[in-house]
Amino acid sequence: MKYTFKTLAMLALSFSFTMALAQDAPKEEDFYRASKVRVPEGPILEVGGLVTLPNGDLGVSTRRGDVYIVENPTSSRPHFRKFASGLHEILGLAYKNGALYCAQRGELTKLIDTDGDGKADVYETVYAWPLSGHYHEYSFGPKIAKDGSFFVTGNVAFGDEMWYRGESRVPMRGWTMNISEDGVMKPWATGQRSPAGPNVIDGQLYYTDNQGDWFGSGAIWQVNKGDFLGHPAGLRWTGRSDSPVKLTEEQFRAKIDERRDVNAQGRAIKPENRVNEDFKMLFELKKDFPELRLPSVWLPYGILGISTSEPVKIPEGAFGPFSGQILVGDQGMSIISRVFFETVNGVEQGASFMFRSGFHSGVLRMAWGNDGSLFVGETNRGWGSAGDANEGLERLTYNKDRTPFEMRAVRAMPDGFEIEFTLPVDTKTAEDLASYNVESYLYKYHPVYGSPPVNKESLKVKGVKVSADGMRARIIVDNLRQYYIHTITVEGVREKGNAYSLLHPVAYYTLNSIPTGDKLSLSEVSTRNSGSSPKAANTTKTTDAIKAKVNNPAKNAPEQKAAPKVAIVPTFAQVKGMLTSYTCTACHNTDKKQIGPAFRDVAKRKYTNEKIVELIHNPQPQNWPGYATEMPPMPQVTKEDGLKIAAWINSLK
Repeated sequence: MKYTFKTLAMLALSFSFTMALAQDAPKEEDFYRASKVRVPEGPILEVGGLVTLPNGDLGVSTRRGDVYIVENPTSSRPHFRKFASGLHEILGLAYKNGALYCAQRGELTKLIDTDGDGKADVYETVYAWPLSGHYHEYSFGPKIAKDGSFFVTGNVAFGDEMWYRGESRVPMRGWTMNISEDGVMKPWATGQRSPAGPNVIDGQLYYTDNQGDWFGSGAIWQVNKGDFLGHPAGLRWTGRSDSPVKLTEEQFRAKIDERRDVNAQGRAIKPENRVNEDFKMLFELKKDFPELRLPSVWLPYGILGISTSEPVKIPEGAFGPFSGQILVGDQGMSIISRVFFETVNGVEQGASFMFRSGFHSGVLRMAWGNDGSLFVGETNRGWGSAGDANEGLERLTYNKDRTPFEMRAVRAMPDGFEIEFTLPVDTKTAEDLASYNVESYLYKYHPVYGSPPVNKESLKVKGVKVSADGMRARIIVDNLRQYYIHTITVEGVREKGNAYSLLHPVAYYTLNSIPTGDKLSLSEVSTRNSGSSPKAANTTKTTDAIKAKVNNPAKNAPEQKAAPKVAIVPTFAQVKGMLTSYTCTACHNTDKKQIGPAFRDVAKRKYTNEKIVELIHNPQPQNWPGYATEMPPMPQVTKEDGLKIAAWINSLK
């Protein structure tokens, strides 16, 4: 084949342009720079609490029981001063009226420096609560309420033989406590499992919980007095005279099976996910339990986290277009998600997005510096995390010279959703229905640890209307489902003036209420769909023909020259969607140990593809000693998909 000079020049120019785009495609770190805070030799910052003091200094509490004051924390040489020590696993820190308050495992403690030497000399018990001694009875907080009192949340313990079942062995495990400054405790709400992320935002108490028994995924809830959040362990104490929650264990068990099954020998049978069962969802219990509060926004498991931690509000003027929105940390995946709230028909709901990944350890606590940067406190002891450091303190700084091309917000509409962008969009791509994809799903409400996504349904996008300024696109979507998570993927939309796609092209909208009001007519929207054009159809046919030749060479060649059929190993790009959908990447990394072993280490075991599928459906934890979290059975992974995943894993060896 001959090429003219002109042709070669055009090819070179095209290649150079493509390479330039690939090299210049913006990344998270271009907008949010993460840097380690310089720590002197000595302190081990398994951060349990962070608070910014009025003078800009940073208070840091550690799981090892120390409290430090960091002077000039935004400088290149911050100074660490030990303020207190000898405390028991401090998992929260607050400042009020010149004193620091911390939640130890068994009490709310006030720390006071009375002589002005920079160290606490008074450790005062504000209120103490009972402990059973179980390792999982963590206590989180305090957070300061509008009236100046404190909120503290308590983890459940777990069973002995039923080691997988959350229990409230002593009062206020699985509860939020409201504690006055003079030490009076009032039960506030229950139904919490592992409430590691309480915070008061604009006077309203919020909290996050982790996936586990009864919780199919992490989420963020409002918490009001008398609420039941969904986990039944704390119902044990609703008979107390001071309990604002009146739902009882007996009433709960009358409506839902806790699966306390035993075998013929009387030994407990661990509940596992069942395929094709008649299951319940959390919202279906609302009619039976009026005090049940649903999550405001789900944070899909394995995508936006596995161990959801503290939410914080972005202050005015910080982080560009996202002022006023919420950031939520995650310990297991070492990431921060972003949440946009709106209120529809008096109900809070909204969208969650990926925000920033790649932290050195698990993200547990966050606090805003006086300069608008974000301090990120990290720990992963007891659990693995994507960031493999055991502890850390990092600082996230926004690049004010650049605005990321993102979905700033997603709002529910009577007939679909309105997407607001941070920068104007290219009209041609934004008016193309092929640029959008929507599906909905939810989780089971059952005593099993976690849940696969269930009732998945692809929803048709029928039309799109782009605003004149290119900042909004309203899409018409068929079959919106109340209470469901709606995954809105906008991969085809490009920024106006260049070919950049969205930094994070997926939003997860929790549709607790569908708005009323006017709907768009098809006459006023674009219905163009490049994905259904004749050209696209011909391309698809051509692609299918090529695949047929690759997969079935004997059908496409003379009989005497037939080649043996060769198994084609999937690429990572081909299995990535499955690994995400089935939440494999929540616990496994290609090359390094995380919550579970690296895929490459699994490949070294030389299992057959069929054996890997068998182990996906029925894991054998004894094969992998040294991992704190057992892999649950995953029968929802189809054999076809499982074999593709297994083939890719085995290709790594």
